[in-house]
Amino acid sequence: MKKIALNLLSLVVLGAVALPVMALAQIGGNPPAISLNLTTLGNRIANAVWIIFTAIAVIMFVVAGIMFLTAQGEPEKIQKARSSLIWGVAGIVVAVIAFTIITLVVRVVNSGT
Repeated sequence: MKKIALNLLSLVVLGAVALPVMALAQIGGNPPAISLNLTTLGNRIANAVWIIFTAIAVIMFVVAGIMFLTAQGEPEKIQKARSSLIWGVAGIVVAVIAFTIITLVVRVVNSGT
């Protein structure tokens, strides 16, 4: 008796899980095609890299700030913190220039098509 009840409960749960899938099923026609061309792929990669870079830049500035706070007036530590801050700003400038170049290339390629 327990086995029959368990099987019946399994069928009810499976039906409840499958019901939304069946409700969203398309009747006839072809499924929508996923269009992924080179431009779209480039944009997706550039956006992912930009997000990762932004996180790294924020961490870099937080670390430089902590280095300034923990320097306690020692010139060597202050110089190291200042150097970290300057390299962080230089990294942001390089990343902005790189992202701008990518954007310009994508626009040129798109305008030619």
